[in-house]
Amino acid sequence: MKKLIINGALTGMVPTKKETPHIPISPDEIAEDAYLCCRAGVSILHLHARETDGAPSYRAEIYREIILKVRERCPGAIVCASTSGRTFGAFEQRSQVLDLEGQARPDMASLTLGSLNFPQQASVNEPAMIRRLADKMRERGIVPELEVFDFGMVDYAKYLIERKVLQEPFYFNVLLGSLGTLSATPFHLATLTQAFPDSATWAAAGIGRFQFHVNAMAIAMGGHVRVGLEDNLYMDTHKETPATNLSLVERLVRLARATERQISTPEETRKQIGLPLGC
Repeated sequence: MKKLIINGALTGMVPTKKETPHIPISPDEIAEDAYLCCRAGVSILHLHARETDGAPSYRAEIYREIILKVRERCPGAIVCASTSGRTFGAFEQRSQVLDLEGQARPDMASLTLGSLNFPQQASVNEPAMIRRLADKMRERGIVPELEVFDFGMVDYAKYLIERKVLQEPFYFNVLLGSLGTLSATPFHLATLTQAFPDSATWAAAGIGRFQFHVNAMAIAMGGHVRVGLEDNLYMDTHKETPATNLSLVERLVRLARATERQISTPEETRKQIGLPLGC
């Protein structure tokens, strides 16, 4: 099997300090967690920006500070910025981070391949928005992190690939277990991944109590993983033991080693996906 790529989703848009003191909010906190997780085996950092009060932010100046601090602490790590439509609907908001230059420009950016319902809100991703974001990423040399929550999103990815809107390299993140989208079953994960283009790299994440189970399935199947407090705040399904980003990563590293899979370094991850080396 290929070496395991660990994608660290450190912050997200939803978790608050009230829910867990371990969620990194400020640029310094995010950079510190990124450093600890990269040292433990993370090679991709999926980043969200927050305002000083903890509210989600799209502002490029906050992303710039985060990314520069992360690159200083984690040389070579792959930086992936969010363009989520969960809170912000305008293209000018969602695409701001794609305009960053130099060391602040992300290597990758999230691209959700359709609209979906989360338990408390919708993430609206109209076809025109998906195309505009994909076009902007291609123009800026930023590789899309293709987010898949349902079967139709894979079909839509193929539709965009046929029309050259999406071009290689293809990196898919499968997210299972959120209420309103595909449940976290082996059948769903296997069926989705069989439908990906042959050249695609794929990773899988489970939401909430499904995180470890989906990660474990992906490791056994030869895929890769996304893990972090963005998706899950606890180490156990009974929600008795609070997690940290580092503890979630370290658990997967132990599992990977038990299955005799080595952990991919940032340079090896760039080669696996087809990203330019270094930044």
